[in-house]
Amino acid sequence: MLVLTRKQSERILIGESVVLKVVGISGHRVRLAIDAPPDVRIVRGELVVTAPISKTADKVTNRCEIPRVPLAH
Repeated sequence: MLVLTRKQSERILIGESVVLKVVGISGHRVRLAIDAPPDVRIVRGELVVTAPISKTADKVTNRCEIPRVPLAH
């Protein structure tokens, strides 16, 4: 995991097509703007439904399922 410190109006580039911009900071809350192509799915972490972790032999599998939420255009 990469941890970065950013000030308001500073940006983070992810790959060649995703840009995160800090648009506001108020107390312990940060507002982010995300600029990404339409085919890049962006979902808030609290909307991700995770299945219980299952152990098989020595392998631990953590499955994550992202619900399909209609996108506003």
